[in-house]
Amino acid sequence: MDFIKQAFNFKHEFWRYLVGSLIIAVFASLGQIPFTVAAILKYVANGGSAYNMDEKQLMTILEPNLNLFLLLLSFAIGFIGLIIAVKYLHKQTLLSVTTARNKIDWKRVMFSFLFWGVISSGMILIDYLTTPESYVWNFELERFLILAVIAVLLIPIQTSLEEYIFRGYLMQGFGTVTTSNQFPFGFIFTLLSIPICSNIIMIYDLDVWEGIGAIGAVIGVGALIFDILKKKNAFESEFNKNLVTYLRKKWVPLLITSVIFGGMHVFNPEVGKLGYGVMVYYIGTGVFLGVLTLMDDGMELALGFHAANNLFGALLVTADWTVLQTHSVLKDVSEPGAGFGDVIIPVFVVFPILLFIFAKVYKWTNWKEKLFGNIEAPLKENSNLLD
Repeated sequence: MDFIKQAFNFKHEFWRYLVGSLIIAVFASLGQIPFTVAAILKYVANGGSAYNMDEKQLMTILEPNLNLFLLLLSFAIGFIGLIIAVKYLHKQTLLSVTTARNKIDWKRVMFSFLFWGVISSGMILIDYLTTPESYVWNFELERFLILAVIAVLLIPIQTSLEEYIFRGYLMQGFGTVTTSNQFPFGFIFTLLSIPICSNIIMIYDLDVWEGIGAIGAVIGVGALIFDILKKKNAFESEFNKNLVTYLRKKWVPLLITSVIFGGMHVFNPEVGKLGYGVMVYYIGTGVFLGVLTLMDDGMELALGFHAANNLFGALLVTADWTVLQTHSVLKDVSEPGAGFGDVIIPVFVVFPILLFIFAKVYKWTNWKEKLFGNIEAPLKENSNLLD
């Protein structure tokens, strides 16, 4: 049984994934309380007013190592929410969200981690040697050792939670819901609402909470339209049935989870500094990690890659405009840009090469079926999953 199809063996009504996502978000928000309280207290102690504190001040007021620890703590708490949702809401095992194999293949995790860790570190080293004027030496042994302990312990939790949510939990969730006769509406509405929400946020320069409110309002409009269509039996039409047949493909959950993954980074300071063109990189990374998961019938390679990408990056280089400020070895002082080398080469050159290498190592075949094949629910399943 493949990675997505095995989710049909558990409680998989789509409302469970909505509630489960809310549970994870609530736990992650609770995990942010220590960071928020510590930052506000420090800001007030320095003579500032909590009412005048902006997001940049919130993210930079604390000492970098403490800042990193408290930020990553929220992911550890969020992981508890994920486990609760999977175990109690879906009656599912964490193993089945991780892989289609009988057990997690830790050799795959370590291979991907070390492989990308060496390559990404080498790329940083080459860039440092060829353009030394773009960097300053930032190494302080005591602070770096503290950073290393925090990063090694908590960054894999952060990256793993993101992988479990997007390449595991939601990949299976959107995969099972494609068999519903109400899915085409949700899919089309999502595709339309993403640019609508993005434009609203950009035009009116909304902060995080205002942006969430705008997204909530758009979702509310969608719910009203859905109710009208349901009352008119639009989901039973021949046209809708044809749409269900066309969209019941593996590329659909791959695309949706990748776009959502990219969208989750829209409030990162990198986007503010580099512009919205950098979203191509975030979404492209989501597609790459999703392809790894579907082709390999498990998240192990994606788990290792993502952990290596964030861990080695946090230890080796930082910049004033990145989401995490760390006591890394180097500090990038160059003027950033979301150009050819920063977006196009990673997404359209590096990632395809990496997929080719992984395909050779693990002897992947049948790419068409793995990425574009049908998602078939067992006959005993009721396809109307949104009721």
